[in-house]
Amino acid sequence: MTTNTATLVSYPEAIERYEPLIGLETHVELGTRTKMFCGCTTTFGAEPNSQVCPVCLGLPGSLPVVNRMAIEYAIRIGLALNCSIASWCRFARKNYFYPDMPKNFQISQYDEPLCTNGSLEVDVETPDGRQRKVTVGIERVHLEEDTGKSLHVGGATGRIHGAEYSLVDYNRAGIPLVEIVTKPIEDTGADAPVAARAYVTELRDLLRSLHVSDVRMEEGSLRCDVNTSLAPRGSGRWGTRTETKNVNSLRSVERAVLFEIERQAAVLDAGGRVIQETRHFHEDTGTTTPGRSKEEAQDYRYFPEPDLVPVAPPAEWVAQIKAALPETPSKVRARLRAEWNVSEADMTALSNAGALDLVAETVAAGAPPADARKWWLGELARRANDAGAELSALAITPAQVARVAKLVSSGTLNDRLAREVIDAVLVGEGTPDEVVEARGLAVVSDEGALTKAVDEAIAANPDVAAKIRDGKVAAAGVLVGAVMKATRSQADAIRVRALILERLS
Repeated sequence: MTTNTATLVSYPEAIERYEPLIGLETHVELGTRTKMFCGCTTTFGAEPNSQVCPVCLGLPGSLPVVNRMAIEYAIRIGLALNCSIASWCRFARKNYFYPDMPKNFQISQYDEPLCTNGSLEVDVETPDGRQRKVTVGIERVHLEEDTGKSLHVGGATGRIHGAEYSLVDYNRAGIPLVEIVTKPIEDTGADAPVAARAYVTELRDLLRSLHVSDVRMEEGSLRCDVNTSLAPRGSGRWGTRTETKNVNSLRSVERAVLFEIERQAAVLDAGGRVIQETRHFHEDTGTTTPGRSKEEAQDYRYFPEPDLVPVAPPAEWVAQIKAALPETPSKVRARLRAEWNVSEADMTALSNAGALDLVAETVAAGAPPADARKWWLGELARRANDAGAELSALAITPAQVARVAKLVSSGTLNDRLAREVIDAVLVGEGTPDEVVEARGLAVVSDEGALTKAVDEAIAANPDVAAKIRDGKVAAAGVLVGAVMKATRSQADAIRVRALILERLS
């Protein structure tokens, strides 16, 4: 039976009968100014093939030279992940042919990686609201060079099958790349999808705090290969894994694991066999489709790179790097939790939403922590979700959110007007103050204007006014609504109610 003929089963049914095992291979483009083995710049989005040279194009006679900063960044990552740092290691040639590999081999590390045997503790919020910690073992952190980028033109999928022709941009070829490989992550059970997402979230936050990469998944500087397998519960063995390649968002990491569990369970339920293969994840449908089979052992013919000397980082240098490491995100969360007086569940929610740094920057810009959390986890999270984007990708800065919060707390805006201001900022109409001025959105607080609006509402609703005079103050809400409508919701509702009761007392 193939992997695609079985009908999906529900996730609860799959978890009831099978035990999932996951693992992740995360590729991180390092934020060095130049490439791994040459002096070409690494600026994202440059004109295709404008940042290349004989070395990264693999032209005959060109020789690579190791980027020292890339070595330092990799050591920084390894230390932050509690890895052992090799006192001696070397690069190897990984031989295989892809059109986007100009040398027809990739300089990588094979059996002698720079960093090994680490761990990362992850806070996982389960779908039913529980909090748990998962310790993810790190098998290795090794350095390599990135490949170029293929563009398949024509066809319906953007992939090579069905394309009319392909173009290759070699600007990315040779950019320093770190691969972080986990050990199999056992005992996650039903929480496997959210645990995978939580790990990548924590890793992304850690890498950002180390200032080694911009970790922009939407630009490909952080990419994940997600390994998933299922075994019958109680069998005591591991199932056959699939490798979903180049998953490029936190949400998609979770969805890829969930879908593969449902799909593999259906295959096994039907008496079929899960094929060991790579798979492609489709953002629009949340599904995976087959890539290439990996059932036969692939011999990449690794051998030591003859043009590079071994890397032997001095112990004193490693110690200096370790001493300069910043506070880890987990320690930052603990500190901010105490400063902001919030629960662990609130901090987990901020982290899972990708909002922690944004809230911290908004607080640093002058907003109270409660207000910063309110706007980022409320209105802005909803807008990001509607757009299918990360919070950090929204076209509004923490300073602008802090300014909106200040305008509300000062009485210039109410919440409804603040939401209108946020919408305008997001579509590029200017800063919050510019939007308020251009749209005339400030709360009406002039006593004369408010009194006039209140008197008009009383005159238009004599029956309601009579009820209020008779002591039925709850009826004041009708008049408040009339005033708010007349002022396009720009009146201070609390002051309006007070004026109504004063006039009818």
